[in-house]
Amino acid sequence: MDFKPEMSDRVDFAKPSARKPLELLRDTERSLRLKTVTAIAPLLPSEIAMNLGEASQAADESLDQLADIDIDDITDADLKPARILMGLTFTGFGGLMMVFLLFYLCTLHPELTPASQIQHYWYQYVWFVSMGVAGLAVLAREAMRPLDDDD
Repeated sequence: MDFKPEMSDRVDFAKPSARKPLELLRDTERSLRLKTVTAIAPLLPSEIAMNLGEASQAADESLDQLADIDIDDITDADLKPARILMGLTFTGFGGLMMVFLLFYLCTLHPELTPASQIQHYWYQYVWFVSMGVAGLAVLAREAMRPLDDDD
């Protein structure tokens, strides 16, 4: 008996195409959207079907613009305004919702003491304070980044 394994010729597999993630997103979304629009449009009233078709065309245009972006060319400095905006958004939303919660409690539940307000609405307090703290953490992280001397 011959127990020596025989090596067959190596088969070269086709290399996958190196598509950019945003192109892949565009093509995948387009294929799903077109199938959905084609299936739904005959069921809708004509005016709504026209609006759906226009929205689909607008989505095509915006996704084409998005696919033209090269993610590798985006630098850390390009993302700085977006990070600051997100930090301010989280902080502002947390503070605004805290004010709305206090306004709600003072107008609709004036019989509650501050301790009973926290006892009954602790979950909302924790949620809104956490949103604000998360925003402040993003802003603090951005403030601690070293400045670029390239400017």
